[in-house]
Amino acid sequence: MAEKTGAGETRDSMSFENMLRRLEEIVRTLEQGDVPLDRSLALYSEGAELIRRCTRELDEAEQTVVKLQKGPDGSPVELPFDTEIE
Repeated sequence: MAEKTGAGETRDSMSFENMLRRLEEIVRTLEQGDVPLDRSLALYSEGAELIRRCTRELDEAEQTVVKLQKGPDGSPVELPFDTEIE
């Protein structure tokens, strides 16, 4: 069964913004230094998974934003989103 977060989302369905908020909570908790070792390891593991998921979402967003244009040889060339195509 998927674990619920405070916002009523499951960990698997958390929005990018909620994942970042949860990462910030984890960092603050670990920085306090008074968390038992087993809990610290669990928080570290959760944080590592959230980082992996955030990175994947950012990569997917970047691919969505990149425009493709034909290069001189006809092959696609990636251009940043703000580049105008003539």
